[in-house]
This record gives sequence, C-alpha cells and structure tokens, in this order.
Amino acid sequence: MQIRRLEISDAPVYRELRLRGLREHPDAFTSSFEEENRRSPADTEKRLSPTSDTVMWGAFVEGTLAGVVGMTRETRLKNRHKATLVAMYVAPEYAGQGLGLALVQTVIQAARAAQVELLVLTVTDTNRQAAALYARAGFASFGVEPDAIRVNGVPFGKQHMYLQLTSAT
Repeated sequence: MQIRRLEISDAPVYRELRLRGLREHPDAFTSSFEEENRRSPADTEKRLSPTSDTVMWGAFVEGTLAGVVGMTRETRLKNRHKATLVAMYVAPEYAGQGLGLALVQTVIQAARAAQVELLVLTVTDTNRQAAALYARAGFASFGVEPDAIRVNGVPFGKQHMYLQLTSAT
C-alpha cells in the first residue's frame, strides 16, 4: 500500500472511486451521487488542485486507487485552528487491510504538521464500523445531530467526533 496526496492527474480515478462510494453508500456521505455526477471533470481537478482548501490523499494498492480521505482547513480567523476530516472511503474489496486506519493517520499527521489544533469529523450514526475506526484513531464523540441528512426521505443522524491535537488554551 502507498498513501500519497492526490494530484490533478489523479482526477479521473478519484472521480470514479468517489462516485462509486456515493452510489453504493448514499447514507455515508452528505454529498449525493446525483449532485456529484453532475459536476464537471474540471470541478474534480479543482478539488485536487494545490490551491484547494481541501487536501485529498489516496491509498493505492498495486497501483489501484483503493481508498481516499481529505482534510479541509478552516480559513476564518476565529476557527482556523481547526480542520475537518472529509470524504473518507475505502472500496469494500480492500476492507480489513488497514487502509482506513492508515488514511486517518495520514490526516492526523498532516494536521499536526500544519499546526492544526483540533480535528473534527462527522460519521453517520448507523455506520458503527467507521465510528469504531475513528475511535481507534483517538477521536471522541461529542454528540449526534438527529436528522442530519435524508436519503430518499429516510433521516439519518450524524455523530460528531473530535481529536484534540494540542491542549486548548
């Protein structure tokens, strides 16, 4: 397995994997397959651009993109000490190989290197496997937002989790 920051040249394989995750697991993401599928390839390239507010990493197994994760750094003065872990997805055929934890640890290391003090995320409250993964990485839950998303009219809550990287002053 190799984990590296995704580049504009990775846009086609990233887009394919992202759309797959959104299609196969619509309750796991706030974004929807329908909305993302309407976006242009240029939008995907923009997300992977070095100037994007979001940094995306990919886990490659024998040259195949098998998992992704991102980190969006807050830019406003009052909350720029925070970043959000976003868009985590590992293709099911690669589950159980440690890719998910390695991707989360990559974000944690990058956050520390960028002097982020607080890392946050949300996970659908029915996705116990993902929540357990985040807990193993050191994240703690601080509540569930009920009815956070709706998929075909069905409500899902989102568990909010955080990892304090440095002591709050």
